[in-house]
Amino acid sequence: MPWIQIKLNATNQNAEPISDMLMEKTGALSVTFLDAKDTPVFEPLPGETRLWGDTDVLALYDAEIDTQLVIQQIQTSQLLADDFAYKIEQIEDKDWEREWMDNFHPMKFGERLWICPSWREIPDPNAVNVLLDPGLAFGTGTHPTTALCLQWLDSLNLSGKTVIDFGCGSGILAIAAIKLGAAKVIGIDIDPQALLASKDNAARNGVADKIEVYLPQNQPDNLVADVVVANILAGPLRELSPVIKSLIKPGGQLAMSGVLNTQAEDVANYYRDELSIDPIAEQEEWCRITGRKQD
Repeated sequence: MPWIQIKLNATNQNAEPISDMLMEKTGALSVTFLDAKDTPVFEPLPGETRLWGDTDVLALYDAEIDTQLVIQQIQTSQLLADDFAYKIEQIEDKDWEREWMDNFHPMKFGERLWICPSWREIPDPNAVNVLLDPGLAFGTGTHPTTALCLQWLDSLNLSGKTVIDFGCGSGILAIAAIKLGAAKVIGIDIDPQALLASKDNAARNGVADKIEVYLPQNQPDNLVADVVVANILAGPLRELSPVIKSLIKPGGQLAMSGVLNTQAEDVANYYRDELSIDPIAEQEEWCRITGRKQD
């Protein structure tokens, strides 16, 4: 199926309203933001949509669309100047699903652990392999915060231990912990969809019997674990620090991520009263904070 793409030059002030208008008023099938260097916006920082001073807005349409009508609708929206710049392009028809799948490859974390899409051949059958397909809303290991947590789990001796994945999302960390030897993992998340994803992914990996998932209000009383991992965001890590600290057994270990290097020391300070904090690990401006709870 052929496609038409309309590219508009916008700013960080009007890109979002233009996007909403294109989707709601002109029949755009999708809208993408790119910066002046043609870099797509995929993963904004916490709490923001990362837009640049010169932001291109790319709208995709069915090739049968009346492009002049679309341009007139953009003009009447008054979101851009009367002489706004735009470009209309024909887009090559592709097997978009296949192209999307081709971008994901098995990834290694630490010494033993691989995260493998289901359609790829497992590189090392003797390694610790977690089968996880990319999704729209949950982690797959590609983000530095997830990678940092996976590397940390791989470095531990989890044999026979209980692990809590606080903010479990796809269940990637929970499943990795089980495959690395944990006897039991508890996943906690505020999103019921995340709990379903964690259970489904655990079943795909043959470890459904070793994972329990809960909404925070439904988790067992006096819940504690040998290892707690929380890959969420700096704000919740600060606000929920009393809750997270209470989940760690004396002598137990904690890893936190979803924290920028500008936030790491402040977040760590919320935990120093009960934990000895290790040197902070950093990858691509994101950080991992680890520590051990005092006996």
